Amino acid sequence: MKKYGNLIVILVLISCFSVIFSSCKKKKTDPEPVPEKFIFKSADLSFLPMIENDGVTFYNREGQAEDMLTILKNAGMNAVRIRIWHSPADGISGFQEVKAFSERVKARGLKVWLTVHYSDTWADPGNQQPPLAWQNLTINVLKDSVYAYTSRIMTEISPDFIQIGNEINGGMMWPLGRSVNMDNLKGLIESGVKAVRDNSTSCKIMMHYAGINGAEQFLTNLQSIDYDIIGISYYPNWHGKDLSKLETDLKSLSTRFFKPVMIAETSYPFTFNWNDWTNNVIGSDNQIIPGIPASEAGQLSFMKEIKRISTSTSQLIGFAYWGGEWVAYKGPQATNGSSWENQALFDFEYKALPVIEVFE
Repeated sequence: MKKYGNLIVILVLISCFSVIFSSCKKKKTDPEPVPEKFIFKSADLSFLPMIENDGVTFYNREGQAEDMLTILKNAGMNAVRIRIWHSPADGISGFQEVKAFSERVKARGLKVWLTVHYSDTWADPGNQQPPLAWQNLTINVLKDSVYAYTSRIMTEISPDFIQIGNEINGGMMWPLGRSVNMDNLKGLIESGVKAVRDNSTSCKIMMHYAGINGAEQFLTNLQSIDYDIIGISYYPNWHGKDLSKLETDLKSLSTRFFKPVMIAETSYPFTFNWNDWTNNVIGSDNQIIPGIPASEAGQLSFMKEIKRISTSTSQLIGFAYWGGEWVAYKGPQATNGSSWENQALFDFEYKALPVIEVFE
């Protein structure tokens, strides 16, 4: 009996070591793997925590009060894009808010897609200021800071998708990371990419460019970078009103770089009216596509065409609607409310618009 008892103990120990070893093979920060063929039906909802804190109630298509994440998930949305700023003065879009919001998104069974601005505020083609804490650093110290910060994002938030920079046409973290200093810019991007790869085996990395013009040359300069997805912003007012050309250009990018391409930002007005005293970005016919009016039906028609274009080949993998949550949440007389309320996914009574059908 003693002989068999020792044998049982040995088998138990072998089993335990096997479990421990196998659990170490997968990085504990990894979310569930993204399906190989994931089609984005997504929305950037970065302002939602702030708007909810102001007490706004949203309503589904039937007019019933419901959480926005629930409304859009039930419509078919499968991923939420969230911007993250380094150290914003008011905490909006800061690390802790984004971490908590990401946990809510994951709990709903939705994918988390972070757009890391590497700034304390908006980063886009016209503004790429480094965080205050990183100003006046040498390029090598700045690269180390990017690596450490991105590693923290990966270990504590663990996104499914991540952008290394936001609309980086002109580079990021100016002046050192301007695109005219391509070696510096590539070094900064590589630091972010390495942080992602060192901390996750499943997170997909996106390079994000605003518009089509110049995208091919810019991405040619980044061919040595290890990334997974090309993201393109498309707004008719800034990037052209020819949807046929958009489709041709997206297909060309996917063929040229052998990578999946998606429309990472887009939107369209459902009206030219306004719901607060904050000047709207879009408010006239010359800013939109001829033949697609600023109406509820026009907004839906535009997004159906965007959906068709962004899934028209196996290498085009979907879209994200930007600013869908940015309603006039501060009241009808606010001058610091929303400049986007006429392009939201919800009307002026905060009821879901027909456009959410595009997520089906």
